[in-house]
Amino acid sequence: MRTFTASLSFAVLTAVSLPALSSTSSLTVISFGGATKAAQQAAYFQPFESSGAGKVVAGEYNGELSKIKAMVDVGHVSWDVVEVESPELIRGCEEGLFERIDPALLGDQANYLPGTVSECGVASYVWSMVIAYNTQKLSTGPASWADFWDTQRFPGKRGLRKGAKYTLEVALLADGVSREDLYKVLGTPEGVNRAFRKLDEIKQNIQWWEAGAQPPQWLVAGDVVMSAAYNGRIASAQKDGSKLGIVWQGSLYDPDHWAIVRGSGNKALAEKFITFASQAESQKAFSSQIPYGPVRTEALAQLPADVQHQLPTAPANLADAQLVDAAFWVDHGEELEQRFNAWAAR
Repeated sequence: MRTFTASLSFAVLTAVSLPALSSTSSLTVISFGGATKAAQQAAYFQPFESSGAGKVVAGEYNGELSKIKAMVDVGHVSWDVVEVESPELIRGCEEGLFERIDPALLGDQANYLPGTVSECGVASYVWSMVIAYNTQKLSTGPASWADFWDTQRFPGKRGLRKGAKYTLEVALLADGVSREDLYKVLGTPEGVNRAFRKLDEIKQNIQWWEAGAQPPQWLVAGDVVMSAAYNGRIASAQKDGSKLGIVWQGSLYDPDHWAIVRGSGNKALAEKFITFASQAESQKAFSSQIPYGPVRTEALAQLPADVQHQLPTAPANLADAQLVDAAFWVDHGEELEQRFNAWAAR
C-alpha cells in the first residue's frame, strides 16, 4: 500500500484489455508500483524467471477490488497474482474473487508470523505507519502519539493521512487508550466520538496527506514539524541523505498479501510463484531492497543487524506496535470513512 501511483500504468491498461493468458509460461503479477515494485522485481520477479519457472509480466494498480470483480464477473481474467491489503483480501475472499490457496504449499505455518497465512492469500511483507520528524529541526523529537498532539512543546503543522483508517486509531492512542483496548473502544459509538474529539484538538494544525511520498517531502522542506508516515518512505529518504527520525512507539503495522484472481488460467504457475516468493531466502532479498518486514521468521534472523532495526517486524519495533484490525475495517470502514470525510470538510 505504501507506494501507490496516481494512475494505472500502461502495463495494467494493457493487461485489462488483453484476453486472459493461456500460456502457462507467462504470469501477470499486479502490485502497487513504485519502490515496492522495484524491490519485488529484484527479489521475486527476476529470480523466478531465472529459475526457469516462467516469465513474469509485472503491472501495477491502486488496489481497487472493482477492477478484479469486473474481470471475475465477466469471466475475462487477465491478471493472475495480485498484491492486496488486508481488508481487501478479506472482502475479496468473501465475495469469491480469489482462489483458495492450499496451505500445504507454504510449509509449516509456525515459520510465519501469526495471521499472515489465510485461505485466500499469504502475506508478502509487513509495513508500518510510524511517526516521523526532521532531526535537524527538532533536537528532541516526539516519543509517542501524545507528543504528536502536544502543540505547546512541538508547535507547527503535523501531517496525517487523509482518511479514517489509521487516523482514528492514533487519535485514541494519543488520548491514552491502550493498544490492547484500541479496537474495543473504537468499536463503540462513544469511542468513535472520543477519537473525533481528540482530532478536533489539533485540526487547525493538521496538514493532510494522500500520497506516501508527501510526508518525507514535507518534513525535509519544513512544511510540517512531524508526520504520520509509511516507514519505508522514511527509510528511503534516510538512505538518500535526509535527516529524518522514526518513532516506533505506537506504530500501526499491517501486511500486504499475494492472492490469485479467481478464474486465472495460470493457477498452478501462480501457486509456484507465491510459494517461491514465500521462501525465507526470497523474503530476505526483498527486505534487503526495501525496509518492509519479512513474514517468515527465519528470514529476519538472516538479515544484517543494521537492516533488521529498520524493519517493522524487528522484535524491538513490534514490542509497542499494534496490528491493524482488518476485520474491523471491513465491518465499519464505509461508515467511518463517510463520517471522517464530513468532519474533515467542515
